[in-house]
This record gives sequence, structure tokens and C-alpha cells, in this order.
Amino acid sequence: MEDIVHKSLTVNGINMHVAEIGQGPFVLFLHGFPECWYSWRHQMAFMASHGFRAVAPDLRGYGDTTGVPVNDLTKFTTLHVVGDVVALLNAVAAQEEKVFVVGHDWGAMIAWALCLYRPDKVKALVNLSVAFSPRNPSKKPVEILRAVYGEDYYICRFQEPGEIEGEFAQMGTKRVLKNFLTYRNPGPLYLPKGKLFGSFGDSADTPIILPSWLSEEEVDYYACKYEKSGFAGALNYYRALDINWELTAPWTGDQIQVPVKFIVGDLDITYNAPGAKEFIHKGGFKRYVPLLKEVVVMKGVAHFIHKEKPDEINKHILDFFQEFPLPSSSTM
Repeated sequence: MEDIVHKSLTVNGINMHVAEIGQGPFVLFLHGFPECWYSWRHQMAFMASHGFRAVAPDLRGYGDTTGVPVNDLTKFTTLHVVGDVVALLNAVAAQEEKVFVVGHDWGAMIAWALCLYRPDKVKALVNLSVAFSPRNPSKKPVEILRAVYGEDYYICRFQEPGEIEGEFAQMGTKRVLKNFLTYRNPGPLYLPKGKLFGSFGDSADTPIILPSWLSEEEVDYYACKYEKSGFAGALNYYRALDINWELTAPWTGDQIQVPVKFIVGDLDITYNAPGAKEFIHKGGFKRYVPLLKEVVVMKGVAHFIHKEKPDEINKHILDFFQEFPLPSSSTM
């Protein structure tokens, strides 16, 4: 990864760390939880080798991006994060009218929001794991999750500031990361209060064996960042879910007017959520994303699909973006 260039840019009132490699049409990579730009390094190098300019920021609250008060969860709405992304594009890709975007997990949710708020900025989107979720006009997201799954569901457990962070501290940063990154149960993830050990199928005295696609080096990289920043910034995305609901009322019923390829693993907890498969495959998804070109379901793959199957994901991204007219090359 020695060819990747790192910069800190002042955008939208924060100091955003950005990684970049290559020259050519601009591809923006948006990471999820519990990761940072580093999770895209394989895709970035691949796209750069095929004549693209790959750029991946640490989103606000993550990694080496600073300047956001992590004790204020109201600063972590999708409007704030999309504002960061638009400011980044204006700063480093001003000469390109539209760019390609790839998102995973929370990065996928931010990519959907970017396409909803500013479709003029996006040429095409490849989203992994998280399908578009239309706004429910009558119920808040956390209310729905509590009703369906109960208080021990991981997103519900993330809601109280400081609580889950304290339990993460007892478990240790590296073990927390290993548990999330290696989780392969397609059922819902429950984190009972005070019983974090065992929630992932492990015990306190049992070492976690990493799969072949996840190295100790990668876990160490994430751990280094989270030990410096803490988890609060990343968890604030979940804590702002209901605020997002309040702020996005004007977009109720709106559609994503951007060409999209969606890829998900059949073991992904998002794909196995109640009603998800029906929505994705029986017309709901296409109704809200009318320019949906393809849905790819990868067999035997869980949530971190770009780690488990990097070569296949790389090919899917390249093949889709090459279907569109490519602008001339550019650099930061």
C-alpha cells in the first residue's frame, strides 16, 4: 500500500483524513463500522491499476478524521456526513460533474443518502450489504427495532451514550473488533447488558481464530485507530438514527435516481432481517431504486463481503463502472 497517498483536508468544518491512489475517473469509497478507509485498500489498488482514481476518507468520528465533538451525537446525522462528502468532492473532484461511489455498511447508508440528497453528484453506485431503506412516515427506526428485536438487539444497546463503550473497554479493543469482523451468524445480533462475552459465541478465555481473509495486521490497524479515538464517534451514527428520521421527512417516498448495482452475502445479517429478502427480490427495492441494474447475492458470504471475496467484488465494481462513459483523468 506504499503507493497510497494520505492527506488531511479541511472540509465542512472538520479535518478529514483522505487516502488516495491512481489517476483517472474518480471513485469514492465509503467505509462502515467498525472500520475506516483501510478496509478498502484492496479495492483501491485494484481500481487504480485499471485507470481509476480511488479515494477513501475516514468518515467523521472515525480513524484520523478530527474536529467533530464525539460527545454530541446530533453532529452525526446523515445530513452532516453527506455534507462532509459533498464538501470533499467539491475540494478534490470539482472538475468532475459526477463521480462513481462504492459503499458498505454505514458507508452504504451514507451513499444512499448522498444519492437521495444530491443525485447530481453521483454517476453510478455500487452498494454492499445494506439495501436502501425507505423512510417509515409513522414510526421512528429505533422504535421499530425495539418492537421487533427487543432491548438487547445490538443497535438498541448502542443507544445509551457511554454504556456499551464501558463494556467494550472491559472486553478490550482488539477482541471487540475481532468479534464484529468475524461474526457470521445470519440471525440478529444480541448483546445482553453485562454479558458481552458469549454474545458472539466466544468466551473470555478462548482466543478468536481469524479467518484467512482477515489478518492480525488489519485488526491491529483498526485497533490502533479506535484506541486513539474511542468508539463513541462511530456509535453516534446509530444514536442519530431517530434524528435522521426527524430531519428527512421531506424525502419521504422519494426515489434513488442513480444507476445502482447491489451486492450482498446470503449469510449477511442485513439480508436475513425480517422482510429483507422479500423487499429486495419482489419489487420493493426496485420501486424505490428504479435504476437498480442488478442484485448479486453471493453464496456462503457474510457481512464483510469486500474482505471475504475481494477479487469478486473488485470485478463487480470494475465491470459496472466501465458500462458508463468515463471522464478524463484527474488528480488531487
